[in-house]
Order: sequence, then C-alpha cells, then structure tokens
Amino acid sequence: MVKKIGVIGGGPAGIIAAGFAGSKGGDVTLIEKNNQLGKKLFITGKGRCNITNASSIESFFENIITNNTFLYSSFYSFTNEDIINLLESCGLKIKIERGNRVFPTSDKSSDVLKALEKFLASNNVKILLNKRVTDLEYEDNKFIVKFYNNDSMIFDNLIIATGGKSYPLTGSTGDGYTFAKKFGHRIEPLKPSLVPIEIEKGWIKEVQGLSLKNVKLTACIDNKKVHEEFGEMLFTHYGISGPIVLSMSNYINKYKNKNIQLCIDLKPALSKEKLDKRILRDFDTYKNKQIKNGLDKLLPQRLIPIIIQESSIDEGKPINQITKLERNKMVDTIKNLSLTFKGFRPIEEAIVTSGGVSTVEIDPSTMESKLIPGLFFAGEIIDVDGLTGGYNLQIAYSTGYLAGINV
Repeated sequence: MVKKIGVIGGGPAGIIAAGFAGSKGGDVTLIEKNNQLGKKLFITGKGRCNITNASSIESFFENIITNNTFLYSSFYSFTNEDIINLLESCGLKIKIERGNRVFPTSDKSSDVLKALEKFLASNNVKILLNKRVTDLEYEDNKFIVKFYNNDSMIFDNLIIATGGKSYPLTGSTGDGYTFAKKFGHRIEPLKPSLVPIEIEKGWIKEVQGLSLKNVKLTACIDNKKVHEEFGEMLFTHYGISGPIVLSMSNYINKYKNKNIQLCIDLKPALSKEKLDKRILRDFDTYKNKQIKNGLDKLLPQRLIPIIIQESSIDEGKPINQITKLERNKMVDTIKNLSLTFKGFRPIEEAIVTSGGVSTVEIDPSTMESKLIPGLFFAGEIIDVDGLTGGYNLQIAYSTGYLAGINV
C-alpha cells in the first residue's frame, strides 16, 4: 500500500524532502501557506540565491556553529555536489564566486526555484498553495493536518519543514515550533542569528552609512576574548552590520545576558609600534595643522572626529603640540575602538533562527522524531545553524534529503 506523506513548508528543506519522498514512490503532498513556494529563497544572497558553498564537506562543519556533529550523516548523505548536480539536471546553470559561494549563472533566485519545481513535478508531488495549517493531531498512528478553513487531511507520515522565525513576511512565523511542542518535543530557546548588532555609543549616528574594509572586530565576555572576525562592516543608525558583524552575532548570541564588549581594530595589519611610526610620519607632514586636519591619509574622514574624541584630544590642538601620551592614546583607540553592546536586532530581522527543535530528540541518520514514529523534521526548525556563505541552505537540502528518503 502506498503511504500518504504530508510535507508542511514549501521552502528548500520541504521541497527537497517532498521530491525525494516522491522519488521513493510515496503519495506526497507539499503544503505551503504562501501563494508560491520558496518565498524566503527569493531573498537569499540579496535576491541572487547563494545556493550552497563549493568548499569541502569537512569545511562545512567549521562553518556550522550550533550542533554541527548532528549534521554528520546529513552532509555526507546529500552533499553540496549533490544539490548542484540535481539543479543542473533540472536545467539550472551555476557559477562559483569568491569564498566558494555558488550562485545561478543568471543571478536570479527565481531560476533556482524553477529548477526545484521541475524536480517536484518529475516526482509527482502534489502542491497545495495558500493552505495555512492551524493544528496537527496524532491518532491511531495517523497525522491529521487541520487548515484555517476547517478543512483537514490525513497522512501516514509527516515532515515538518516550516522554517524558523526570521523574516516572518516570507511565512517563517514559528508555526512549526508550536506543532513540535504539541507532539512533546523540547524547543531550545530561539535567538536571532546572522543579525545586526545594536550599539549604545552616541556617536554611532554620526558615522551612519560608513563602510569599513579590512578591519578586525573582536568580542570579549568579562574582558576575555571569545571571538574575532576580519573583513567588512557597516555603521548604521542603530549600530553595526555587514559580513563580519553578522558572523559575530552567530558566535555571541549564546552570551546574550553576559557582559559583552566589542572593539574594532581599524588597522589590523599594523602593530602598535608600526602604527605609531605611521602617525609620526603624517604628523611630520602636517605639523602646522590642527589634529582634526592631519589624519586624512590614515582614517576615513567621518571617523576622524570620533577617534580624536575617544582619544580625549582637543580637535583644535595643533599637531606640533600633541604629546607622546596623547599619541599613544590615539594608537590605542585606532587599534581598539570600543563599542558598547546594547543587544541584537529583532529575530524578525535575522537571516536565520538559532534554537529550535532539540537535536537530542531527532534521529540524525533519518531526521525522524524519537518521540513520535512517522514524524520527521527538516531545515531551520531544527536547532542547527551556520554562517553565511550557503551553509544554512545546505542544512535545508541535506536534512530534507534524509527526511525524504526515510519517510
């Protein structure tokens, strides 16, 4: 007898799960609350869709911050090469860019979705759009899926792939956590991950929109360094954002209630001694100018008054009157520009959700619930998450694959 399989959630995890469940001969129905599949997929990679990463599978584990060992079977069962091959077999052309990030050649996320829809069609998956699930029940080893219009469907097995709680406008509103709780699953605390950071410093608004390259961002907890990131960042009206900030948030969100300190090294390539010599050369060139007009070659224009202010120097002071003590303070400020951590932006603004269904209660080799036979999970709803670069989407494909072939 053919099993009736329901998949709730039409994102990448749900699509892959449904397609492979169909390939195994199941009678599969993919249920999506939106009027289209893959709504969040459309906005990944700034609308270009960072499909996956072309690095070795071993390196994937270094880029998964939460519960990476849980994904061992997933990543090796359905690799980055497997998703690339699947999409290419469905007509998508791909390219590899900086950081081994994989994109569609067209730079259109819609082309990725078309390929995935072709995959679903080839495996006879029935798609129900605009169907919001309001409740789930488990009776006589069957799953009853109830909809907002009092309609319902019965399935032999069920895959929940409803995503996290970030970007709720795409449909990720946390419904799956409620369903999982109802079945007795523990939900690890939900936290924003890959999210901008709010800063208390009053001068932040003065540098709003300023982008920094090749800087080092360091986080300390109670004066002990816990992580550092090197690369690009951006000042905003509320604090800081950009690649290294988003990555940093993934490492420090577990310390939310601790004393978090952040600092920027604006010249990480220079030691304090070399930076001091560089400043002395500039001072010699501009010795008759005021300090506020003598740092143009060293720092972005809008940061100069901030550095002078944080160094406790009068901006009108002539350079030839700057003391060694003041110069040392300036070197320290440039190498350790202090930022007062206020908090993370809301989870609705996060790229991914950290937390979710406890991995302890899911079989990592099948994605089946250890509590309810026939219930499976896939994707962001599980308590696993990684850095930017295609790693989170690969989590979706790989866990979706295992759920699909084992359901």
